[in-house]
Amino acid sequence: MIQQLTYSIDEVIPYINWPYFDYAWGVGSKGKKERDQLRQEAQQRLSVLAGKYHTYALFGLFAANSDGDDIVLWKDTMEGQTAEPVRIPFLRQQKPVRKGEHNLCLSDYLRPLSMGETDTIGVFATSVDHSIETDADNEPYSKMMAQTLADRLAEATAERMHEEVRRRYWGYAPHEQLSIQQLHIEAFQGIRPAVGYPSLPDTSINFILSDLIGMKSIGIRLTESGMMVPHASVSGLMISHSKARYFDIGKIGEDQLKDYARRRGIPVEMARRFLSSFISHPLSHKP
Repeated sequence: MIQQLTYSIDEVIPYINWPYFDYAWGVGSKGKKERDQLRQEAQQRLSVLAGKYHTYALFGLFAANSDGDDIVLWKDTMEGQTAEPVRIPFLRQQKPVRKGEHNLCLSDYLRPLSMGETDTIGVFATSVDHSIETDADNEPYSKMMAQTLADRLAEATAERMHEEVRRRYWGYAPHEQLSIQQLHIEAFQGIRPAVGYPSLPDTSINFILSDLIGMKSIGIRLTESGMMVPHASVSGLMISHSKARYFDIGKIGEDQLKDYARRRGIPVEMARRFLSSFISHPLSHKP
């Protein structure tokens, strides 16, 4: 099932996580007066945008299983039959947070393929009308305000969409009743790891996700490295496991890089470019 949702700006404003907006402006540690003034100006700007633009969410729910450090999922064909499986490789945490804990991988949160019973995984992308980022004069302050609000609106759209998925479309938490504050501290069941973040660092995974759900339908195009345009876009996975939590993979070595490239089906040097910030001592590598 692929579902596309369109939101008015007013529908997603309540889901904005304002401390991240403050951080983007570098006012997180400053006085309340300065923060309040900046937020007031942001709210005024949002009231202008509300009558002109929208935000968009796109998601698919797929039968899936884990297979080692990969997730294997099945995309239904138009005829209702099962297509060839799609394999998404992941990286495993290099050092657990606490001694004695398991080194985590996102695939750990799905039923193993060997069980013979499928699980479910969600794939999503959210974005905004591209003009939200450009609807400002050339004055630096106005441009930064437009860009930071667009970023927050894309994230808020993901928050709103995920809530609807949990309660309605996937429906694994139909009776969930959480405040916005509880949503922001992720008190809900499951996780929503985003591409480019510590547990899912390879932006080229977006090519696989886009093939699955069709990101172009909400105006997202991908660069050669898999970065999304508009910049104010978010993509990732939705995992429902009750014990799922976020983690940082850390720095990987050459052995993990080569194994990942093999599973990803790309040359090692291409994988190195995608993961350069996550490789131990990349400058010491000799071809």
